[in-house]
Amino acid sequence: MKDYIPELSEIRMVQRAPDGPLPFSQSDLAYIAAILADMDKTFGLKSFSDIAPGKWSARALIRQLIEWWRTLDPATEAERDAYNRLPGSIRLIDTVSAWVEEQASRRRQQAD
Repeated sequence: MKDYIPELSEIRMVQRAPDGPLPFSQSDLAYIAAILADMDKTFGLKSFSDIAPGKWSARALIRQLIEWWRTLDPATEAERDAYNRLPGSIRLIDTVSAWVEEQASRRRQQAD
């Protein structure tokens, strides 16, 4: 694993993500669960397999995915395939986090 210093955009993505779960669609949950399973299988990692899909802390999940993206060095075709899917999952989590944040802001504005 490589050492790295997080970029400001990565720090902001982690901070934007809630400590609890996000309201993913079933297909999004399946997509992220498949990526986690592939990362565990191909890199020999133990990630979030002990947590039911959809119960993950979004903040812990995005932090881990970013760390893998920035530090792992895939050597095999299977590792490259799993690794190359990380950015999509990171963007998905960030997009849903931003949407949840926007919805909360709209509710606050309507309550005022």
